[in-house]
Amino acid sequence: MAIAALTPDQLDDQASRLHDTRAWQQIVTGWEHTAVEPARPSDWRDLLSVPVQQLIDDTLRTLPAVSPRERRLPGRLGAVLPDRVHLWRRVGQSDLRPSTHLGYARQILAEWGWQNAPYRLRNVRGARCVCGALISAHRLGYGSLETVDRAGAWLITELRAQGWPGLIGPWNRHPGRTAADALALVDATIRRASLAGE
Repeated sequence: MAIAALTPDQLDDQASRLHDTRAWQQIVTGWEHTAVEPARPSDWRDLLSVPVQQLIDDTLRTLPAVSPRERRLPGRLGAVLPDRVHLWRRVGQSDLRPSTHLGYARQILAEWGWQNAPYRLRNVRGARCVCGALISAHRLGYGSLETVDRAGAWLITELRAQGWPGLIGPWNRHPGRTAADALALVDATIRRASLAGE
């Protein structure tokens, strides 16, 4: 089973290109706005004008993302081992929503640590940058490469909403950046992606 070697630099570039596409902008534009409040109906039958499928879709979109299945990360030794050692964990794993994949990446940052070296998958202690956490989550069996790209595009969308014009890597290594900042960014991105049904 051959898996393409994706680096944090490549992920950052791919996520940026996905974010800049017209299709992605249509996904993220206007999702937070609700329809105009309709006039109060005079008869209860007027409430049936909304199709049932639309009600179901709207309800599902407001539900929080499913919490990751309890599957523990490898311990501290697993954090420093090369990712190819963990490839067996991908066997039989189904794809995930980007928000769930981001949840696993957050778990990696919280348990294995965060580092801000430019475009380094991990440091000698096994700590990851934000892009490195996304890639490590994939290599541990959580989501496909497409899911990684979409999760990265959601991160860039959240960064744009916070006023950061650059990519994830430069944000990650910006002077004064902390692990708490990285976790807050991932948490905000999970909320944004979940509310959009992703």
